[in-house]
Amino acid sequence: MEQEVELDALIRQRIRGLRLARGWSLDALAARCYLSPSTLSRIETGHRRIALDQLVPIARALGTSIDQLVEPGEDEDVVIRPHPSSHPGMTTWLLSPERALRGTTVAKMRVTPEHRYDPGDLRVHPGREWFTVLSGTARLQLAERTIIVGEGEAAEFSTMVPHAITAVDGPVEILTIFDHDGERAHLHPGERPADGEGA
Repeated sequence: MEQEVELDALIRQRIRGLRLARGWSLDALAARCYLSPSTLSRIETGHRRIALDQLVPIARALGTSIDQLVEPGEDEDVVIRPHPSSHPGMTTWLLSPERALRGTTVAKMRVTPEHRYDPGDLRVHPGREWFTVLSGTARLQLAERTIIVGEGEAAEFSTMVPHAITAVDGPVEILTIFDHDGERAHLHPGERPADGEGA
């Protein structure tokens, strides 16, 4: 019973929150879902039970679905506690919860001068990649071009160009976003989410 009361209150908060996010008055939403403003007000404030035949037009008017309005509130831990994965010259922390991946992976990487690449082994894969330098200086190799990216700067590039990121004069820490192909190309098997997770 208590869970039903909590869910009922959450639905009311969502209706009011979505209405206010659109900048609509009670009158404006009421006109869109064919309810009287007083009925809508009583629904939002909990002075009237929400009937299914009212919820359908309210959801439609707010541009959402009944499923989204009535899904239980998430009580799971929202803090991500990444574990480092180290390889010679590079440590990676995955910052995307595996269950929530939507084709992209956010990672923090610490690259030291020990991390080197063979010019004939530059990675190529479909898509684009983005990173920003948190501290230190990064060297972005794009085929024959060498680009220095300093602290606070960011880079975005086509990953169809052979590429590699190394450190300049000491460690560099970057925050990067990979798409699915970039994740496969750059992360070691133990660092990657298993196929099908987060899909």
